[in-house]
Amino acid sequence: MTSNHDPGQAIDLPDKLAKPARRALIAAGYVRLEQLAKLRESELLKLHGMGPKGIDQLRRALADRGLSFADGK
Repeated sequence: MTSNHDPGQAIDLPDKLAKPARRALIAAGYVRLEQLAKLRESELLKLHGMGPKGIDQLRRALADRGLSFADGK
């Protein structure tokens, strides 16, 4: 599996996010919550390892920062 993540870039994802979901996001190049705010939930659910629980954790983490997923599911 190849990763689009730059090893020098800090990862800003919830600490309690399940490892498969975390790996899926990092492999797709998503390492910051701000990046996820540009996406729809349905786009993230297409990633292998990302499920409803992970989406819920990300939704709460985004809300804590005053952010949300893009409109539409």
